[in-house]
Amino acid sequence: MSRKLFGTDGVRGRANTHPMTAEMALRLGAAAGRWFRRDGRNRHRVVIGKDTRLSGYMLENALTAGLTSTGMNVLLLGPVPTPAVGFLTRSMRADLGIMISASHNPAEDNGIKFFGPDGFKLSDEAEAGIEAILAGDIALAQPASIGRAKRIEDGRGRYVEYAKTTFPAGQRLDGLRVVIDCANGAAYRAAPDVLWELGAEVIPLGVEPNGFNINAGVGSTHPEAAAAAVREHGAHLGISLDGDADRVMIVDEQGHVADGDQLMALLAARWADAGRLRGGALVATVMSNLGLERFLTGRGLRLERTAVGDRYVVERMRGAGYNLGGEQSGHIVMTDYATTGDGLIAGLQVLAALADSGCVASELLRQFTPVPQMLKNVRYAAGADPLSADAVRAEIASAEARLAQSGRVLIRKSGTEPLIRVMAEAEDEAVLREVVDGIVAAVEKAAA
Repeated sequence: MSRKLFGTDGVRGRANTHPMTAEMALRLGAAAGRWFRRDGRNRHRVVIGKDTRLSGYMLENALTAGLTSTGMNVLLLGPVPTPAVGFLTRSMRADLGIMISASHNPAEDNGIKFFGPDGFKLSDEAEAGIEAILAGDIALAQPASIGRAKRIEDGRGRYVEYAKTTFPAGQRLDGLRVVIDCANGAAYRAAPDVLWELGAEVIPLGVEPNGFNINAGVGSTHPEAAAAAVREHGAHLGISLDGDADRVMIVDEQGHVADGDQLMALLAARWADAGRLRGGALVATVMSNLGLERFLTGRGLRLERTAVGDRYVVERMRGAGYNLGGEQSGHIVMTDYATTGDGLIAGLQVLAALADSGCVASELLRQFTPVPQMLKNVRYAAGADPLSADAVRAEIASAEARLAQSGRVLIRKSGTEPLIRVMAEAEDEAVLREVVDGIVAAVEKAAA
């Protein structure tokens, strides 16, 4: 079955514009409820979390109405990180978990992500099944079977306590000054609490959400805010989360930013040395730097690449039994601890390395020298297919031949908007620019 409504990470769009309307959220909730009641053997329970966007209230109420109309009992968590929803879905024995968030997008956007009873994001098959129900007449519950809804007051506290258990037993963060940038998002209370309770001196940033300022100049898409705070306060480390706290960027004591590739390299090396990196492999997407692949190969480890999207990383990890993966953008997936990317728990792993290594952060967070990488986006008209043009194909083939063993070319369509993403890596930056600019020019001409 094909999917039209669901993208690579749930349903997403501009708030109060299709598909992010109250009407669609109500129907989507009803369809999801009917899908999870199709075999009559479930517990009729769903947990809903959200980030701090104003539109979250509207979508939360609409989803609740749709779910209860099909007999689902709804447990409302309020603002919690996306990984908390995955954790609590499984912990509370729910049939379904829902996170209302557009992640790192601006406040005007919102999204709806679904988790199955195992705490992992839904499969393509399940999302297609929900869409199929949505397209028809949704069977509603009889009056006596309408579901109930109630708020769960300690959802955030449960996640805080769990997050602390992922930090090495007996170890503390005493003496460490840590900047935590919560992007005015879902982790604005949970993340500072965890760090403080583990003993760190906490410098909070992006912890004053007002419904409109999520990701605005702060968070993992703007790590310069945390970098400035690290330098100002003489902090040992900065942790910069995105709006729903499923991705992270780490800032060293000098204010330099380490992306997801450097974090995965650090964790893969440490876990391999400790004998806990299952399969001797790290799972990452096609966007991860060639330098990461070379680093792993040099240590006798493998890099397993997937399509872009943390859902595909997780699918490969689960299918092959790997326990570490992620994306260059900062999704770090550690299935020993979480069912999805968890920026806070990833940050705790880095802090554990900092606390027991005796190194400063800048030493830990520069595991390899990245191969120069360039990415440019080309917008095209809906319905057009510039990548099928002979001139574009010829330019791409020429670029691949030119780079040969010294780099690589990656061309792909965005999964969320009409963009062609042109990415290349090469040791020679002049050649890199020529290759990317040549492909971009060809795509622009074909898209005109």
